[in-house]
Amino acid sequence: MDTARRAPAADLTWSLLTRERGTAEVAAAWDGEVTPEWAWGGATGRGVRVCVVDSGVESGHPMIGPVDGSYVVAPVDGTIRVTETEPTDVCGHGSACAGIIRSLAPDCEIHSVRVLGESFGGTGDVFVAGLRWAVEQGFDVINLSLSTSRPRFTQPLREVADDAFFRRSVIVASAHNMRVESFPWRFSSVISVGSHDVDDPELVLYNPRPPVEFFAQGQNVEVAWLGGAQTRTTGNSFATPRISGLCALILSKHPRLTAFQLKNILYLTAANVRGES
Repeated sequence: MDTARRAPAADLTWSLLTRERGTAEVAAAWDGEVTPEWAWGGATGRGVRVCVVDSGVESGHPMIGPVDGSYVVAPVDGTIRVTETEPTDVCGHGSACAGIIRSLAPDCEIHSVRVLGESFGGTGDVFVAGLRWAVEQGFDVINLSLSTSRPRFTQPLREVADDAFFRRSVIVASAHNMRVESFPWRFSSVISVGSHDVDDPELVLYNPRPPVEFFAQGQNVEVAWLGGAQTRTTGNSFATPRISGLCALILSKHPRLTAFQLKNILYLTAANVRGES
């Protein structure tokens, strides 16, 4: 009869040996109950770099203020490249998002990566390239109020989203306004956002029926628009930057949080989540 033999100890990839345990010790940041006051009370977003991947951001807009970095993604000689550009917006969508972020986190840095054109459209290749570049720059929060429904971009976007998750770059992604399959908001590695119709910019609700995870104000809201103007509009696109701004506040106060921890804090502080007594 054959008998099982114990394999000799080995340094396996992605394993932890007893002698290395000390390198995995983590200083826990929790100090009592996780409340909104604990999570972001007194924070202003200072020290946090937020990137708006969209149609550009208009620097100097009264609702936005300065833009700390502005880039455009476009094909050049058959190759998609990311280059610096003037901090302007070609259709208003990105500025609307940036203004909402600024209203919550006034002292955060706002950067812009333009992947959309004047008609609010763009290509999947440019979209993926712009998001990948933003992740590679190590932005703390990436606001993504857009998605694609083209299946061939699903895997590239999944890889970028996973990379962001492990790099501690938090992607906050807008759910599609219609019931269609689109990405990357459906990935568990991002924070997905839909809108609610309550006239309360501070109200955040957790959704116990995913894939949308959180709801924030995004219906009939006043936003920044082109030429220093303002307008009222509706969409999940405008709920998303509210969560991005909130993430900036939390990271400003607790800069060492991982994307996993940050999502858990959003859950624990949502208005409809109650702890067991």
